[in-house]
Formats: sequence, structure tokens, C-alpha cells
Amino acid sequence: MANVLVLANQTIGGQALLDAVRERHAAGDARFFVVVPQSKPSHGNVIYDDTVRDAAQVRVDLALAFMASEGIEGTGHIGDPDPFNAAKDAIDEHRIDEVIVSTLPSTSSGWLRKDLPERIEQESGLPVKHVVTDLAKEGLPFDVCLVVANQTVAGDELVRRLKAKAAEGPRRFIVAVPQMGGEGGASAAARARLRELLDSLAEDDIVAAGMIAHSDPYAATMNAMDSFHISEIVISTLPENRSEWTKRGLIEKVAKATGKPVEHVESSAGAPVDPVEA
Repeated sequence: MANVLVLANQTIGGQALLDAVRERHAAGDARFFVVVPQSKPSHGNVIYDDTVRDAAQVRVDLALAFMASEGIEGTGHIGDPDPFNAAKDAIDEHRIDEVIVSTLPSTSSGWLRKDLPERIEQESGLPVKHVVTDLAKEGLPFDVCLVVANQTVAGDELVRRLKAKAAEGPRRFIVAVPQMGGEGGASAAARARLRELLDSLAEDDIVAAGMIAHSDPYAATMNAMDSFHISEIVISTLPENRSEWTKRGLIEKVAKATGKPVEHVESSAGAPVDPVEA
């Protein structure tokens, strides 16, 4: 069985890459290893290691969810921030036989400016298939909904709304939970709430992945916009009279900055005050 490395970042859900994986799977026995290099966010004065790792892990999780839905065997992990080093590490670790590299078009791809596919081929001696995905023109074969929430992330109102949106058409959900505190300060409680939401969606076979994000909800949202091809945004808060997010005009600010549809979901009035929002 051939070991096939799939190296991608922003284009992880692109149609061209999905088709290339399907084609290689149909051609014969192959085991796929998905590697996503870590990339630093653009927004926020402080960069948390947790948020960088989580954003990359979300891409890995979504890629593996697609492969599982197609009956394709695969595993994945986060790679070195340098995509060339990430590829070399995976090739050595997994005894790779073939490589698929997915990039944006040459006009916007930093990987191509560094001749990444050619460098991997020359260094490894392995066959390298280069797949180009123009997300700006082609989009994705499904909508991607960004969900931003903290204390209310596992609230019944949000869960019901997301399940209703999933029933409207093909969607993937990316959940960003702004973290509390500084480096390594993402609380166990926040991750537990995130896990509760993801488990609720999984009960209905809804594909979703989540991450602990920058502590500023606006920075968290804009970093997700840079990292993923987002179609729409759902922001969940405490009731309007108790939420600092709404008092600071977060919903309007995000809508203006992104140009995407932004939906505001309020939690029940009985929810406790969120120390992060406070």
C-alpha cells in the first residue's frame, strides 16, 4: 500500500484537492497522511501558541472528516511552520511514496514563490502532484459557517440554530472560542464547552471542528477569516443588555469588516455572566 502525503493549508477543502485525493484513492491501494503547517495569525497584538496550533488542527480535522465520508483511510497532524520542513518531516516519519501539494494560484501563493513543489520533488526524489485551487473564483463545494462564542458556545439556542442551518444545505462549521488569559490560558472549561457543542453536532452527522482563539473576539473572527474560506458568520452572546460584545458593537463591526452575512444568536436570559465578556 502506497503512503501518500497530502500537504495543504488554506486550500484544504478545495474541490481540486478533494478530486485529486478521490482520484488517487480510486487508482489503487493508498494510505493518506494529511499535514497542515502552522501559520501565524495576522490580527491581535499577542500571538498565542494555542491558537496557532488549534487553527491548523481544525484544517486537519476537516480534511479527515471529508476522507472518512468518502471511505478513504487517512490520518493527519500539524506540521512545522515551514511547509518544506513539514513535508520533509512527514516523508521521513511515514515513509512516504507519493506527495500531493495543494496551493493557491501563483499570483497569491507564498508556497509557489518559494518553488515548494519542485523543492520537495528534488529533495525527496518522490513523485509530486501539484494541485492549484483558486478559492476566490471557485469557492468550496460546501458553505463554511464560522461560529464565534464563549460562555454560550454550548447553549441550547446556538445548538438548535446550527442544526437548523445544517439542514438548509451542505455546510461545515468552524467554531472559534476566544480564550481566557495569556499564553496557555485557554481554560479547561472553555474546551469542555466547545467539546459539548461539537458532540451535539456530531449526533446529527454534522461536520464541525473547533479551536480556542485569540482572546479578543474581533481578532479571533478576523484571524479565522484569514485562515479559512468562510461563507457566513454566527456570533453567539449573552443577552444584549448583559453582553460586552454587543455593547462594543462586535456584530456590526464584523459585518462591516468581512462583508459576510453575520447572524447574532443570544443565549437564554438565565445564563451566568461570562468573565471573558466582562
